[in-house]
Amino acid sequence: MMSTWFRALPRAPHRLLASAMTVALLGTLSACGGDSGGFTPTAVSQSDRRELPQAFVTRAAVNYSPYRTSRGPADLGSEVITPANVLQDLRLVQATGIGTIRLFSSRAFAETVLRVIRDNNLDLKVQLGSFPVPPTTAAIEAENQAEIEAQIRLANAFPDIVLAVSVGNEKLVEWSANRMDPAVLATYLRKVRAAVKQPVTINDNWLYWSKVDKVIAESVDFAAVHVYPFLDTFYDPTKYDWRQKSVPEGQRAQAMIDATITEAKKQFEDARAGLVKFGLGSIPMVIGETGWAAVDTNGGPSLAFRAHPVNQKMYFDALQVWATQGRRDVQGPKAIFFFQAFDEPWKQGDDGWGLFNAQRQARYTVQSLGTCGVTWACEPGTYTLANAVKWVLPTLATPVTANRYTLFANSATAGEQVATGLRWDPFALTGYREFGGGPASPDGGVHFEISPNPVDFGWGLFLYSGSGGLENLSNFATGRLNFQVRSDGYPGKIEVGISTDTEDRDIQEAFLQIAPGELGYCNSGSWCNVSIPISAFLAKNPKLDLRYVNFRFIVADRYSFTGKPLNLTGLPPVRIDGLHWSR
Repeated sequence: MMSTWFRALPRAPHRLLASAMTVALLGTLSACGGDSGGFTPTAVSQSDRRELPQAFVTRAAVNYSPYRTSRGPADLGSEVITPANVLQDLRLVQATGIGTIRLFSSRAFAETVLRVIRDNNLDLKVQLGSFPVPPTTAAIEAENQAEIEAQIRLANAFPDIVLAVSVGNEKLVEWSANRMDPAVLATYLRKVRAAVKQPVTINDNWLYWSKVDKVIAESVDFAAVHVYPFLDTFYDPTKYDWRQKSVPEGQRAQAMIDATITEAKKQFEDARAGLVKFGLGSIPMVIGETGWAAVDTNGGPSLAFRAHPVNQKMYFDALQVWATQGRRDVQGPKAIFFFQAFDEPWKQGDDGWGLFNAQRQARYTVQSLGTCGVTWACEPGTYTLANAVKWVLPTLATPVTANRYTLFANSATAGEQVATGLRWDPFALTGYREFGGGPASPDGGVHFEISPNPVDFGWGLFLYSGSGGLENLSNFATGRLNFQVRSDGYPGKIEVGISTDTEDRDIQEAFLQIAPGELGYCNSGSWCNVSIPISAFLAKNPKLDLRYVNFRFIVADRYSFTGKPLNLTGLPPVRIDGLHWSR
């Protein structure tokens, strides 16, 4: 993925399974059985609690959405979900040995999926979800009710397929982009439970379950807990020792997986502790989402040294061991839903988690479960466990000693060092090209024209080494980042940033929000010279390490940082020239 600026953006709803786990890890798992501190023979408020069906707790499970062509959230409503495509998907899922799928919504495509399962006599079971949002208006409440009614209707119409239902997805955890009042969600939950016969839950992150509200805890038949230790290493690199620096490099990848499984179990037990507070430590719990990205996708959290097809397989396989043990352990997870079945390009920077890519090619994780070219088409690439990525120290390059480090310019400057091996990478739909039309810049010749084409929260464009090469620009700490810019009335502030690696491999970034009149920036339709002290970036984020610069230049507009309304469109082009660092 790309720069960490995704951290402040809404998280796409997913949001994550190697060889067998070590004997020591299995011992740890066995130790967290019925004596984990919260077991009660009968959940007091759940004397009428509905049991999870046997088929639900004996099958491998995965999260599934059928979106293929959408390139952003705005496209989802217009994508046509065909039964033929769904049938292809579900047959691929079945071929992996997975027997249960989880659907996020009841109106978007659920009926198509359920009909395909029934009409083709597929041996698949479903946890049927609904996706209410905060009912801030009467119209939104009406939409929520329509979603809930659809869930009730489908659960009752397909009782042999729908084995459980879930109301809401990550709607209560504190970082949710669409956080709901627990009492409101409980109202929806109870309405559904009163109208269906299946066990009912909510799906949410372990952090919420660890602090679960009484009104929710006493309304569910089981708990569906999301654990993403792998992703947590981006948001909180100190949460657990994912790097495993002390382990020899040849064994480090497996040690990283083992440490992640251990952290997943800890989060699962923390979630149970929230239920214990209400005497509900014995209700069944499942892992509603967990996974490992196969691709470090541009536009999302930077997951270098972690995201890779081999690492995904290692985690997937380790989860299967945990799932098997959990079915025997009175307080283990009764099912583990892997995130996710297929890549979905609409998630943009948060994509790349699928067991299959968007072209329905099997990833390395599941390829050995069938035959490439027969069971399925396989994603290109030949791997062994030796190809697993792992944490390693960054390579320290020789410092750039030139007085000017040029990124994009037409005119040569004596004594400059021109950057090589760099690529532009857009976030979302941002367009860019070298262009020779219009008023010439002071640098002359062609300039770089950026067409924002924003998604709901903004746009961005990044200049970095596609191969991961780092530049040592430590001699520029007292220098400046310079460029010429022209825009015809671009509204308000724009953002300029840089990003560096560190010895711990924690990507650091700094963005400055610049208004017209600041640091030379203008939006008057004429070319102007912007010159930003590198010290301003260092002041913004002292953790930047100029010895390991990866993103040499970032131009963006994240509306939540520049004060613009979400979903703003119609932005004029931004033109850049003469881009360079100076000492």
